[in-house]
Formats: sequence, structure tokens, C-alpha cells
Amino acid sequence: MSPAVELPDDEGPRVLVVQNSPTSHAGRLVDWFTEAGVVPVVLAGSELPASLDGYGGLVTLGGGFRPDADDHAPWLPHERRLTVQSLQREVPLLGICLGAQLLALCAGGGVTERSGETERGSCSVDLLPVAADDPVFGGFADEGRLLMIQNHSDSITALPAGADLLATSEVCRVQAFRVGVCAWGVQFHPEVGPERLAQWDEAALAADGYDRVALMESAEADADDNERQSRGLVTAFADVVRAAALRTEV
Repeated sequence: MSPAVELPDDEGPRVLVVQNSPTSHAGRLVDWFTEAGVVPVVLAGSELPASLDGYGGLVTLGGGFRPDADDHAPWLPHERRLTVQSLQREVPLLGICLGAQLLALCAGGGVTERSGETERGSCSVDLLPVAADDPVFGGFADEGRLLMIQNHSDSITALPAGADLLATSEVCRVQAFRVGVCAWGVQFHPEVGPERLAQWDEAALAADGYDRVALMESAEADADDNERQSRGLVTAFADVVRAAALRTEV
């Protein structure tokens, strides 16, 4: 584990971004967070700090394995501890794909491996009425749906007690949820643009019945809406981080 990275105070609150896999990197988050006035600090799972001291937010990225696959990813127990710490301290948290599954598991929910809710490529996500009052999703409530990149076969099959389900789809029930006042999990990938699909394993996709070329074409067709909505969600989360930092300073 590494100590917190020292950065100038005037650069804005720092957000710890946990990269669980070399192929599941932060992508568009880095530029969008910087533009929104927060400082992303991207660290591999094996390099995580001992605590969230000095960080104003936490983002946990995807990884392609279960949130309790400790033999495969030995840093997961500590990542789960940081997730619990964020909930206890009310440090804003955004869990993405595996990160959302980590959040659900740590808060008392359930995750099922190969649940049958597999999604690949650009997919439609339906916002629920409760999302209208949510600090992150509320700005898109009038649109009714999001177009987001998906890449998962595991899914959250039981929400934590008291969690708010914010978005769903015909294929996968739990697309976005909130735990408490400032922890969000999303099964989709706002950090990923259509260009990332060119890096996906074509043979593995074909084995699951997917055509990579068709997935790429669909993602390109949805690219403008996807980028606008993804940037909006990330910026709204950054606003939550900045507001929480201001409250802490008072």
C-alpha cells in the first residue's frame, strides 16, 4: 500500500481512482474530472493508500472478475475496506461495473457470477422516477434513458437494504443505485468511449454470440449522446465531491 499522493491544496479535492486491471483504465474520467475542478489520482489496486485520508472522493473501476475474487486480485480485501470507509465517512464514491458490485457487496447486497444478465456494447438504460431528485442522475431525468457502454456477465442481483434503484434495463435490472447520501454504483462504463471496443477480444465476443464490428458500429452511432451523458454524470459526481470538500473545510 502506498501513502496518499501529495498535491497542492489549490488544485481542488483529490479523487482516488482505483484501477483494478490494466485493460480497465480511467479513460475519459481523467480529463473530465480535471475540467470539473477535482484532481484524479489513479492508482493500481496493489498501490492503494492505507486509508482515504487526504482524499475527497473515491472511484472504483472495473476489472472483469468478481468483487470477492481475492485469490485472483489480492488487493480486493483492502479495496473493500476503503469502500466501507467511504460509506462510514460519507466520502463520495462512484463504483463502476466491478466497483458497483464491490459497493453492493460491502453494503449488504448480492452479486451473481454469470447471472444471465450479460451486456456488451452500447445499451439503453432506463432512468426510474426516483432519479429525478438524485444529485448525479437528476439532470437527465427528462430524457428518460441513457446510452452507455456495457461489458459484463456478472451483475448485482440483490440491492443493499435501503439503497435506491435509479436505473434499470430489460436485460439487467440493477443499472444504477445509490447507497446513503453520496455513494453510487453503475453497472455501465461512463469512462469508456466507442474507440475502446476495438480493443475487445473478437474471438471471445464471437464465442458469446457477439459481432465486434456490429458492436463498434452501434457504439459509434450512439457516440454523441453517450459522451454528453457520460460527461454530465461524471461532472455531477465531481460537483458532489467539491461540495463535500467545502463542507469539510467549514
